[in-house]
Amino acid sequence: METILVVDDELSMREMLQIALEKEGYKVLLAQNGAAALRTIEEKKYDLLLCDMKMPGVGGMEVLKKSKELYPNIPVIIITAYSSSESAREAMKIGAYDYLQKPFDLEDMKLIIQNALERGQLIAENIQLKEYLARTYGMENIVGESPSMLRVYELIHKTAPGKANVLITGESGTGKELVARAIHFNGPRKNRPFITVNCGAIPENLIESELFGHKKGSFTGAIANKLGLVEAASGGTLFLDEISDLDKNLQVKLLRAIQDKIITPVGGTEEVEVDVRIISASNRNLEDELKEGRFREDLFWRLNVIHIVIPPLRDRKSDIPKLALHFLSKYVAEQGKQINAISPGAMALLEEYDYPGNVRELENIIERAVAFETGTVITPQSLPVKLREKRPPLELAPVNLPPEGLNLEKMLEDIERNLLEKAIEAAGGVKTKAAELLGLSFRSFRYRLDKFGMD
Repeated sequence: METILVVDDELSMREMLQIALEKEGYKVLLAQNGAAALRTIEEKKYDLLLCDMKMPGVGGMEVLKKSKELYPNIPVIIITAYSSSESAREAMKIGAYDYLQKPFDLEDMKLIIQNALERGQLIAENIQLKEYLARTYGMENIVGESPSMLRVYELIHKTAPGKANVLITGESGTGKELVARAIHFNGPRKNRPFITVNCGAIPENLIESELFGHKKGSFTGAIANKLGLVEAASGGTLFLDEISDLDKNLQVKLLRAIQDKIITPVGGTEEVEVDVRIISASNRNLEDELKEGRFREDLFWRLNVIHIVIPPLRDRKSDIPKLALHFLSKYVAEQGKQINAISPGAMALLEEYDYPGNVRELENIIERAVAFETGTVITPQSLPVKLREKRPPLELAPVNLPPEGLNLEKMLEDIERNLLEKAIEAAGGVKTKAAELLGLSFRSFRYRLDKFGMD
């Protein structure tokens, strides 16, 4: 239920407005003069201010200014006499949404209030969206402290403020789109559109229309004019994912759009000016595509003004613990779980794996582990079988069989005892952690300790 603060020094006007607004389902706060309104503004929460302009003492203009100072996005509607229309226009310059001239029609007032509240809600949602985008695509969401990632951060910081086109390359799942969004949302175009096009996901016969738009009747099924994604991104950023999949004929049109900042919709004759920053990405080596004749060299150099290479996760394993804890925090919050850590054994398994799916695969593994874990710590048992059963074999020192032979049972017992001691030492004396390091259940670990008199 929206709350409307009504300010008027005439009792009959306050009562009439209260009855009319409460009948429409609004909650109404009343202030009998400007001074009372200033106190209410500081003490109460409201969604719209309806204020008389001319009041003894503190006038409506002062109330308007105070409201805008504290709550700039809350709409204000001024009530004024016909002879005061000049001051009403002045109020509009200060920030009033609209004004009502006495005597006014109640139905007109209701419509203006409804429109003002809808506009206020839209502004509030836009602010929330911007805050969400800043949280989601800020630099802090690209996690890692390895030297290769520090170079990526440096390039993002240097690239974001400019206009130059950017080419991002890296294997699938490395986070190319996240880097593209970070460049956009940390630059001067952050309040303008960020449009994503997956060049490999749109059928070849439709992608020209998707990119450049079309005119009604230009082909079968074109029942209306369609705005292309390039034009929709004008003023902002166009992210072309998997650019290597773009048909060569369309590469020519894209090159013209970049060079001349002009596009022509399918079936159209008029040229449309566009101002778009292009960020493209590919999981292939575009220079190899050039050699094979599948990608235009002139377009390549237009796109590849700044080149950012995202390293695969297997080449920056030192980032795995921080990434894993980042995703743990995310999915614990989403799933409402009480999990606060990843056990040393589980973390060791995570660090040993090679991640053919890169960061995206690690995120999937942690999301799954949070869903499966019943305790407060992620254990190896909550990780996929492929991590638990495909650990690289231990590189044992070569053992030559002496001529006189050896006692195999005694040798194996010595190795087992030695590993038990090292695990306990590595776990700081915590036996449950030592058991995890050896991939044993605690019961099996205790049995072995008993066997060697180590308990």
